[in-house]
Amino acid sequence: MATDITALLIRYATATPDATARDIMRLSLLDWAACGIAGRAEGAFDGWSATLTTQGPATRFDGACSTAAEAALVNGTLSHALDYDDTHFDHIGHPSVVVCAAALAVGEAQNAPLDAIIDAALVGAEASIAAGLWLGRAHYQIGFHQTATAGAFGATVSAARLLGLTPARTRAALGLCATMASGLKSQFGTMGKPLNAGLAARTGVEAAHWAQAGMTAPDDGLHGFGDTHHGAGATVAFDWRMPRVSHKFHACCHGLHACLEALRDAPLAQAQHISVHTHPRWLTVCNQPDPDTGLGAKFSYRQVIAMAAHGHDTGDIAAFSDACARDRNLVAYRARVSVQGDDSLTEMQARVIVDGQRFDHDLDAALPLDARKTRIQQKARALVGARADDLWAAITTGDRDTFAQLLTS
Repeated sequence: MATDITALLIRYATATPDATARDIMRLSLLDWAACGIAGRAEGAFDGWSATLTTQGPATRFDGACSTAAEAALVNGTLSHALDYDDTHFDHIGHPSVVVCAAALAVGEAQNAPLDAIIDAALVGAEASIAAGLWLGRAHYQIGFHQTATAGAFGATVSAARLLGLTPARTRAALGLCATMASGLKSQFGTMGKPLNAGLAARTGVEAAHWAQAGMTAPDDGLHGFGDTHHGAGATVAFDWRMPRVSHKFHACCHGLHACLEALRDAPLAQAQHISVHTHPRWLTVCNQPDPDTGLGAKFSYRQVIAMAAHGHDTGDIAAFSDACARDRNLVAYRARVSVQGDDSLTEMQARVIVDGQRFDHDLDAALPLDARKTRIQQKARALVGARADDLWAAITTGDRDTFAQLLTS
């Protein structure tokens, strides 16, 4: 029987969160906040965000306060600006960047407790993953950006929960979202990619508010969306999938992470030959053999392995510079690395042979909660310094106002 995807997403809107999934969402909120603060500090979007001037109660990373919809737009965009936020590989999307932006904006406008905002972000993330699974790989492969499309439905669920919409109003909100959700992979490599995340967050906030105000939409809006957006309509069950989310601990394409994790304890400095085996999909995504820019370095197996061998911190955004990509020692080392596709591996796995010694890693093998917490806190400190500890204290004590203030101070 085909999944009634709209009914499934409505179920998430009122579900009691799984305790483990909630713990992961708290960590994802810290990760999201650190990425957003650092993304704002980079400054590339200052001119754009300055054009958005509506006044309201919702905090923005750029220091302004605006309506919930506009804050969701700005915060979703800025927190994805570095492309360093979490990824879920069930559907290949960045869940937290969209739903955290939407949930915080609506939650502040509703004067909701931070714990309620976290729960709303969690059910929204779960809804976005479920929607992405239902749409399937064909939707992604044809060129739609799941962070933006599935993410918009997740943002709608987050907002609907915080607004206390009835199931009928939530169904209307999802139907309205279906006629607005959008986002193309052709934007990758431009400022349009993070904008996709911001637009998805805003769409969810607007759809929920408009449904609350009485606007109607087709009851089967998601099915209409799937029919016109290469959705395969896969069977999807209710589940808590956020515990399998992958947080980025390296400031580069997620396709490189399993390889780098496999090599954490490998003897790279004196290695003569490194053979990387990866899922064939990544060969057209992050296998630039000879990058000469910092951006290109983020999509190169050979470069990141050379960086690791020479002690460069691949978790440091600043490490991916043009100078690093052109460093003669690293360029010479890259010749020792070969890369090949292996259909026996999943998109989450890598196998690396270093002078005959084998190293494997599977990103699906989730880190224990304590280990994940330690690494996310380390990453957050690298991005925003001591503020990371204050953000975590606010999250764990449920101090929404302090948390919001820390996003801009």
